[in-house]
Amino acid sequence: MNLDRNKYSVLLVVPPLAFLTLFYFYPLLKIFWVSLVAEGVFNTGRLERLFTTTYYAKTLWFTTWQAIVSTLLTLLLALPAAFVFARYRFPGKQLIQSLVTVPFVLPTVVVGSAFHALLGPRGAVNAVVSRIFNLDTPLIQVDHSIWFILLAHVFYNFTIVFRIVGSFWTHLEKSSAEAATMLGASPLQVFFKITLPLLRPAIFAASLLVFIFCFSSFGVILILGGPRYATIEVEIYRQAAHLFNLPMAAALSMVQIGFTLILMTVYTHLQRRTAITFNPVSSHIHQRRIKYLSDKLLVSGVLIMMFVLLGSPLLSLLWRSLVTADGLSLTYYLRLFENTSHSVFFVPPVKAILYSLGFGGITLVGALCLGLFAAGFLSARSKNGRSWLDPIFMLPLSTSAVTMGFGFILALDKPPLNLRASMMIIPLAHTLVAFPFVVRSILPALKSIPKSLKEAAALLGASPFQAWKAVELPIIRRATVVGAVFALTISLGEFGATSFVATPQTPTLPVAIYRFLGQPGALNYGQAMAMSSLLMMVTACGFLFLEKFRIGGMGEF
Repeated sequence: MNLDRNKYSVLLVVPPLAFLTLFYFYPLLKIFWVSLVAEGVFNTGRLERLFTTTYYAKTLWFTTWQAIVSTLLTLLLALPAAFVFARYRFPGKQLIQSLVTVPFVLPTVVVGSAFHALLGPRGAVNAVVSRIFNLDTPLIQVDHSIWFILLAHVFYNFTIVFRIVGSFWTHLEKSSAEAATMLGASPLQVFFKITLPLLRPAIFAASLLVFIFCFSSFGVILILGGPRYATIEVEIYRQAAHLFNLPMAAALSMVQIGFTLILMTVYTHLQRRTAITFNPVSSHIHQRRIKYLSDKLLVSGVLIMMFVLLGSPLLSLLWRSLVTADGLSLTYYLRLFENTSHSVFFVPPVKAILYSLGFGGITLVGALCLGLFAAGFLSARSKNGRSWLDPIFMLPLSTSAVTMGFGFILALDKPPLNLRASMMIIPLAHTLVAFPFVVRSILPALKSIPKSLKEAAALLGASPFQAWKAVELPIIRRATVVGAVFALTISLGEFGATSFVATPQTPTLPVAIYRFLGQPGALNYGQAMAMSSLLMMVTACGFLFLEKFRIGGMGEF
């Protein structure tokens, strides 16, 4: 929405800045105030307790070490897959690459449900083993264990290493490696002396991003870890929602914000070092067909590993949503439309689906409008003029949704922003989460428009709006659709902020799934699996649409 590069750019930046001021900076300032000010006096006692009290120190330590172990396991499994897809050509490769990305875009509550369906007490593996060996109790007891958490984190973050390192690896020139081979270097020497040093920035960037996501893990820990395990995110939720200890929750939020901002700053620096195109055509020239037995064993082994790790939880989720005591049936899906005395809601579960769709539609409109204004401003300004605002627009991306949701309940409870009881607080929170993704979807398309086209339209007498409508809109239309679908899918699956701001009368799909999983009975569990399956299919279809609809992968994700 590039109206006039000099005169109107300030008008473009007003709506997104006003939105961020009211619904991002103000709630964060409220968190700082609650955590650092006690009865009107500045006091750092709560922050000190986080590091001196054994319970909170253990929470900080668990948050850190589980993120480190999850990152190492993800690298161990994803790097061989990145190598295979960077160096080999085989049928179905493009389709598999698109499908591999689906787990990362799934809501965390769906990931938790999928692993419950696979390895939980009533999961597919235990059901098969119990039937074969005629067991009365589940053989595999990993529910609420650290292994459950680590496996889910690897499943969720596998795509990050696969795509970042794989893309970088694909475009590496082979001339240096070939020269080293001709000089007598062994394959291992070539890898450790040449390939690995070139890959190191991409590996570090991917590792840091995985660490950030695991460090700020919420839904996976809450569903799979049970009461025994808690990251900082989960502890913020427990302190605020269960213990009503808002000052301590605010202190934890401050620590979370500090850690995340530092890590995101380092990641942004590493990402710039990986933004290098070594050879635009190397992805085809340097890939080879599968000819030898060793190649077949390597490729087939990696594909089997990827199917077991990424495919089996999702297939188990679908299977578990269809299996009842009477066999395969759509019973759990049909019961979503009923309100029985055994339901955890006083409204039918289908209402959660309708609420999610309604909130998603509002989020789509809000995030798209704000994203168009912000992207238009960034593309209209000179490099120096936008250097400080571009990172500001991305700040919600580096702040956990749990922290933002907690900030909402602290800040938006008094006039003139008394929104605690309003249904609008949910789409406002979703819009804040989705806004950076929309900006990053549209901005590359706007920056690709030649300045000469807009100048020609102006010379021909077109007003700024006419120039935007006739020149820019047709070019950015597909990128705008991508941003809109991004906003919708993010809203449908958002769980962290929604767990704070949703009321019992207005549950969304992820909140409803979490509540059903926490209730006993086969009906509640089956309905949770059915809703998770629906959410999984909608999210996966939306992302596959994005992959197909983007022009040459245009976008900054």
